[in-house]
Amino acid sequence: MQDPGTFSLARHRPPKALISLVPMIDVMLILLVFFMVTSTYLNLDMIPAVKRADDPSQAAPQSTEGAGTTLMIRIGADGIPTLRGVGMETPALEALFIDRLQSSSALRVLVLPSGAANMQALVSVLDAATRAGVTNLRVVRLEVAE
Repeated sequence: MQDPGTFSLARHRPPKALISLVPMIDVMLILLVFFMVTSTYLNLDMIPAVKRADDPSQAAPQSTEGAGTTLMIRIGADGIPTLRGVGMETPALEALFIDRLQSSSALRVLVLPSGAANMQALVSVLDAATRAGVTNLRVVRLEVAE
C-alpha cells in the first residue's frame, strides 16, 4: 500500500500509432498505371502461339526451302484480293493455294487488308486459305509512325 502522504504521478502511455495502408495503395496504383502506359501490346510475338523449335539449325532449312514459299495477299478498299497487283476471285485464290501447297508444304500466307477493306473480304480470303489446307496464315496490319 501507498503512504497517504506521498503523491505519484502516473503518465498514460500514448496509444500505438496505427500504420495506414492508404499511402502504400496509392503508390501501387501509380506504379500500375505507369507500367500499363509504358508497356506495349502490339508485339503479338510476346505470347507464343506456336511451339518454336529448340534447335535453330533445324528451323533454318524450312524457311529457305525455296523461292515463293510466302504469298502476300493484299485486300483493297474494294474488297478484291490482290496478288502481285493482279486481282483474284476467291475460287482462283483457293486453287492457287492448293497448287502452291503441293509444290511446297511450308507455304506461308500473309494477308494485308487495307484500313478501308470490308471485313467480309478478309473472312473470304481466310476461308479460302483454310479450305485449301494452309496452316501458316497471318493477318498483317501496317501502322503509321507518328
